[in-house]
Amino acid sequence: MKAALLQMAVLEKNRTANVARGLYLLEEAAKVNDIMVLPEIWTTGYSIGHLEEEAEKENGSLVMDICAIAKKNSCAVIAGSIPMMRSGKVYNTSLAIDKKGKIVSVYDKAHLFGLFDEEKYFAPGNNFDVFTMDGVCCGSTICYDLRFPELYRHLAIKGAEIIFCPAEWPTARGNVWDLLMRARAMENQLFMIGVNCAGEFKGAPFYGHSMAVDPYGEIIGEVGHGEEILSVEIDLSKCEKLRKTINVLADVRKELIR
Repeated sequence: MKAALLQMAVLEKNRTANVARGLYLLEEAAKVNDIMVLPEIWTTGYSIGHLEEEAEKENGSLVMDICAIAKKNSCAVIAGSIPMMRSGKVYNTSLAIDKKGKIVSVYDKAHLFGLFDEEKYFAPGNNFDVFTMDGVCCGSTICYDLRFPELYRHLAIKGAEIIFCPAEWPTARGNVWDLLMRARAMENQLFMIGVNCAGEFKGAPFYGHSMAVDPYGEIIGEVGHGEEILSVEIDLSKCEKLRKTINVLADVRKELIR
């Protein structure tokens, strides 16, 4: 499986430009990859004061455009995350779209970032399920979720071999991103694909450093701070080989994670 990590420069208060750029990057990456991953709330960035006006709908034009790109190119998409309106509430939502252009998973960010008062703008999600993408068991998480290992262990126990983590992670805490991405992969014996933003918010730069980490905790692909498309080969046989040697997941005391 060839995955494209679309590290995109997200602009403040410019949804129109962000949407156009994101769709362009998807079209470019779809030509040579099997699955594409965008960063967190790439349509609006953290300019979230007007979410009720700018939030997308599941059957809206942007989602339909992304589904059409997936279907046309026979390339799956993890659509980063986008603010999405459902039942009068706004969620920070990551859609998984298969090669036929069908939505196969809707994940709403479970852990809202108190430092930025996200709970004032978003409703928390409660879907902790895995999903199948091109025959592979996968899980979705978003940014701050990375600090909560129980979510990743839950997805691993349910069979995930790849977990995606779109983010808007700042340079100020870049060392935490590096450490937790590798830890979540290694402790759960799976692949982590984390796609961060480039650019800045209110003068504070995003860390970038989108990366793919294998089940051994080794970084198999990483970019720097700027906008870039990174393509990596995901060798899923590594999960099986490692779990045959030391199967940590088989030894988990499941009563401790309920």
